[in-house]
Amino acid sequence: MTHRPAKTNPGHYFEDFRIGQVLTHATPRTVTTGDTALYTALTGSRFALQSSDEFARDLGHPRSPIDDLLTFHIVFGKTVADISLNAVANLGYAGCRFLAPVYPGDTLMAESEIIGLKENSNGQTGVVYVRSTGTNQNGVIVLDYVRWVMVRKRDAKAPAPHEVLPYLPKALTPDEIGEACPRTARENFDFTMSGAPHRFDDYAKGERIDHVDGMTVEEAEHQIATRLYQNTAKVHFNQYAEGQGRFGRRLIYGGHVISLARALSFNGLGNGFHIAAINAGRHVAPLFAGMTVFAWSEILESEPLPRRDDFGALRIRTIATKDRPCGDFPFKEGENYDPSVILDLDYWVLVPR
Repeated sequence: MTHRPAKTNPGHYFEDFRIGQVLTHATPRTVTTGDTALYTALTGSRFALQSSDEFARDLGHPRSPIDDLLTFHIVFGKTVADISLNAVANLGYAGCRFLAPVYPGDTLMAESEIIGLKENSNGQTGVVYVRSTGTNQNGVIVLDYVRWVMVRKRDAKAPAPHEVLPYLPKALTPDEIGEACPRTARENFDFTMSGAPHRFDDYAKGERIDHVDGMTVEEAEHQIATRLYQNTAKVHFNQYAEGQGRFGRRLIYGGHVISLARALSFNGLGNGFHIAAINAGRHVAPLFAGMTVFAWSEILESEPLPRRDDFGALRIRTIATKDRPCGDFPFKEGENYDPSVILDLDYWVLVPR
């Protein structure tokens, strides 16, 4: 019998990665209004710019752009088959810039470069650092970011690659963030239609905002959300395998937690209409179906944008919790997070002045 190579893709294991390796990811994705409607149904996002063509046109867009995080999730989903199909967990993000708006009808593609590797002390897994870039059909970069992910080894006895830890910026400056929105006259921003009266100058450094509402995650919806992004990571789908694993059940995709926290933040940050950058993000603990997500935010910085007087930039830290309302702002003591904390996200948003 003639031996033929396997036709299926088992995904990369930790020892398969090399520094400088570039991976061009399969399956370009044309985004449609159906994607945006389903995203809204799964997250409850209410930001006016991503909901109304008329509101978007008043701000200089040809039509409503898709949600910034939907762009992120679609680009992220392209990378999974090559980067994190055999992941234990996605650990964090840095230096993420939203560089150009994406509209229904645009086609997104992704490419990644391996920039760091570190084997864990247990010899069973390692951390892979990767810079991923999303482009549209015209070759315009719409998004770039770094993430690090814990990936299983195929063979625990395989020699560890040379350890390389990349430089990760603690935060991007207002000069570095992606604005991704046209210049517009201040009077064109409709505060009644946006659902919030608060302008850039109404927020102060150190201010904390309890977003009040909670959202319970159902098994079906987190599965649908992850499929929407064509994210094929086993930890989210395969109960047969995960039932025998550490938690005994499927993990909810960490990006879905980010989207829920962002949607909840509308109550208090309704005019933070555009995410310009993600400075850092940490998935502190897993979330499972049946749990309820709450969120609160702290204003870390309030900065005018260079060369613009229509919008300012707020640097925000949003903390998401599970099964614990945020009225008392649970967070951490020293290096130890409160057990309820599932997400610690540091990002810039644009707010009208």
